[in-house]
Amino acid sequence: MTKPFEGKTALVTGASRGIGAAIAEAIAANGAHVILVARSADDLEKVEERIHEAGGTATIAPIDLLEDGAIGKLAAAIAGRWDSLEMLILNAATLGTLTPVQAIDGNEFIRLISLNVLANQALVAGFDPLLRKADKADVVGVTSSVGADPRAFWGAYGASKAALDTLLSSYAEENEKQGKIRVHLLDPGATRTTMRASAFPGENPDDLKGPEVVAEELVKRLQSDVETGGRLRVEG
Repeated sequence: MTKPFEGKTALVTGASRGIGAAIAEAIAANGAHVILVARSADDLEKVEERIHEAGGTATIAPIDLLEDGAIGKLAAAIAGRWDSLEMLILNAATLGTLTPVQAIDGNEFIRLISLNVLANQALVAGFDPLLRKADKADVVGVTSSVGADPRAFWGAYGASKAALDTLLSSYAEENEKQGKIRVHLLDPGATRTTMRASAFPGENPDDLKGPEVVAEELVKRLQSDVETGGRLRVEG
């Protein structure tokens, strides 16, 4: 039987663990070739191995998205090997320190904004040509409820997600008339991840849904005819 993403290529950032790894594995299980991006080659190889064991295909690309010129080099390398990109999953992010706004460390805030916002803009810019070469393409930005609903002590992270939401919503409107590139904002909700454990150390992880639930819901959305610019909140 033909799988729904057969013949498609996807790129997932932050793919070495958690939600990123789960999304990569789910997309690969549905037929796409997945390019796995994260800093740790060892962790990426583990995800790649699981994908291969499940009958899928993947390529690892261990890079630091904040390294000068890294995103441009990645885009050039992928364009030299693949004719198009059907899915761009912008998942990589950092939480930073949860602290009052007046206590935010400037250097940490710069790094947080650089990864959570600037790197994602650079990824969209770098891969836009390949997305346009696809018959249809999807861009997914993993966001958070604190971007739309501010919360005490979450100012730095929330600001970065609010900026990402605005950036990708603008990209959605810019491409709406052409109808080739759809944009989705994915809000995973409370999910059992390392980042969640850092933010809520007293929480029982067994009470939370696993990353695979988020991945399954995203796969359903990518197969649907939903319009561009929408937000998917995964409850449970």
